Amino acid sequence: MGLSVIGAGFGRTGTLSLKGALEHLGFAPCHHMAEIFAHPEQLPLWQQAAAGEAVDWDQVLAGYRATVDWPSAYFWRELAEAYPQAKVILSTRDVEAWYESFGNTILKLVGAMDKIAVPHIRATVEMGGALVGAKVFDGRADDPEHAKAVFRAHAEKVRQTIAPDRLLVFDVREGWEPLCTFLDVPVPDTPFPRLNDAEQFRALVGG
Repeated sequence: MGLSVIGAGFGRTGTLSLKGALEHLGFAPCHHMAEIFAHPEQLPLWQQAAAGEAVDWDQVLAGYRATVDWPSAYFWRELAEAYPQAKVILSTRDVEAWYESFGNTILKLVGAMDKIAVPHIRATVEMGGALVGAKVFDGRADDPEHAKAVFRAHAEKVRQTIAPDRLLVFDVREGWEPLCTFLDVPVPDTPFPRLNDAEQFRALVGG
């Protein structure tokens, strides 16, 4: 089947809401870090990818029609090349709000890694921490100005790399219309999903 939609946006840019929206529109299932928490068998291939080893994306994402969030968002270039027919969505938000959310969730989770009792959850967080902390933010994710500069530079790189007719820069607060227009599907007669606030994030990773 292959991917139809590739998410290039950082975590904490409404990616779980976007996952819900894409799945509602028929682009299901959609891969998100939550999928690795729920399916331990996926972790070894993502560990290989995060370590810089070559992987078969058809194997890593077997059965999925879309991706959002880390870890897949780190590999947006590779996925865009592997699935040239897929459209790319750069989910975004105000950079100050993004860093506040990132700091209150993902950074805290990685910082509390030693306290995570469930082995699979801990291993998944370790993989995500190595990929995001070391590779995305050069080990300086806790430096707000550096992290925000990385956020801005990433968005610009995606815009420069992906053809305009293949790319949607999307804030989930915009709702269904721009997303459905971009994907050429009807606008649903239901509210746009609003998922993954701080409480839901803590529940997702087992508290």
